Amino acid sequence: MYNPKSLKAEEFISDEEILDTLAYADANKDNMELINSILEKARERKGLSHREASVLLACEDEEKVQEMYALAEQIKKDFYGNRIVMFAPLYLSNYCINGCVYCPYHIKNKHIARKKLTQEEIVKEVTALQDMGHKRLALEAGEDPKNNPIEYILECIKTIYSIKHKNGAIRRVNVNIAATTVEEYRMLKEAGIGTYILFQETYNKKSYEELHPYGPKSNYAYHTEAMDRAMEGGIDDVGLGVLFGLELYRYEFAGLLMHAEHLEAVHGVGPHTISVPRLKRADDIDPDTFDNGIDDETFAKICALIRISVPYTGMIISTRESQAVREKVIKLGVSQISGASRTSVGGYCEEEPEEENSEQFDVSDKRTLDEVVKWLMEMGYIPSFCTACYREGRTGDRFMSLCKSGQIQNCCHPNALMTLKEYLMDYASEDTKAIGEALIEAELNNIPKEKVREICKENLAKIEEGIRDFRF
Repeated sequence: MYNPKSLKAEEFISDEEILDTLAYADANKDNMELINSILEKARERKGLSHREASVLLACEDEEKVQEMYALAEQIKKDFYGNRIVMFAPLYLSNYCINGCVYCPYHIKNKHIARKKLTQEEIVKEVTALQDMGHKRLALEAGEDPKNNPIEYILECIKTIYSIKHKNGAIRRVNVNIAATTVEEYRMLKEAGIGTYILFQETYNKKSYEELHPYGPKSNYAYHTEAMDRAMEGGIDDVGLGVLFGLELYRYEFAGLLMHAEHLEAVHGVGPHTISVPRLKRADDIDPDTFDNGIDDETFAKICALIRISVPYTGMIISTRESQAVREKVIKLGVSQISGASRTSVGGYCEEEPEEENSEQFDVSDKRTLDEVVKWLMEMGYIPSFCTACYREGRTGDRFMSLCKSGQIQNCCHPNALMTLKEYLMDYASEDTKAIGEALIEAELNNIPKEKVREICKENLAKIEEGIRDFRF
């Protein structure tokens, strides 16, 4: 039985409800009266149910699809303005005891180079990331209680926060590690993490169990219920995601939205972020062996409809995707992107010999952070390195109340400009700096509140004097 308020995975992600939803969407994909009413509801900026959104996803009328894209673009501007938050993943260890058939870290892969960073190596990796200009990291590690226990993760977080290099400092560490206990989530919270991120991979229980034949991750319920345990442990910002290409995309789309509805119904706070990775080639993994891949246009439509359906959530896209794909979906709703990413353990300090390859997947966008920042600004976006909400306590329901009311822009827009100013002064090439200075000047004039504009100007002047890390 479908029950979004249940704490049991198979009740808040009901297979029966998803299949019924897909049948309903098929039956109504050409029902223009219903589709128009759903779009009218979406214009209220309060989101859509998984069933309503599934009807839009099934609709193939080109005029209506373009209407969805235009609405997604406007909703993105209303909630997030023209800011794009920057981050980088940091792979700590690829030791793993799971059997995930789509991931090269699976325990039976005997020819991938297994690595685990020491604390000294973490200092080198983080220093390299700081030299690029990064302020926000997402920690990644395989699931291995022996090699990657929670004590190791906590020690890594402490080391990362302790590293001060020139004007560089990592101000926020988000964590993407295996599902764990309430007690260990509490320990992560006490360590000062930002968002806890965990991809469901697939919401189809039968497929999930086939794709995870052994290892701790094979427990569908334990994995799917992880966000509830994280929130019970005090982590009020969590990030959802599925790996598109493993299962039928319409099934995953409905399940993803049902999970967001569940978090809202039970905890009063939906997902802080939703990630949209697609299956990519990697060592020991050929994505062509999976028959549920989606083309770029379908991918763009999914991104647009997530933005329409969950307007408050941050949307993340990584360097799995090419520059062209990222450019398209940023317009349609994505608000966070990675830059200059390495998906190998120790990959920021030096290139690995082929025989020591430890990448989790191939990177499609291989540009430097400076090139990505310049590209964003040339399109009129503000690359933001801001982490102020975490440090000022604007998380969970406090962030969501500001976001849903549109007031968050009074904080985020100035903070984005100030952190961009830091980046330009400390790390940017001359061409990037010239474009950025002109952009900041233009954006200052667009800040609607006089008091906010003046505070921003004062802090920008202090940054010029060499004082860093302003926020409000």
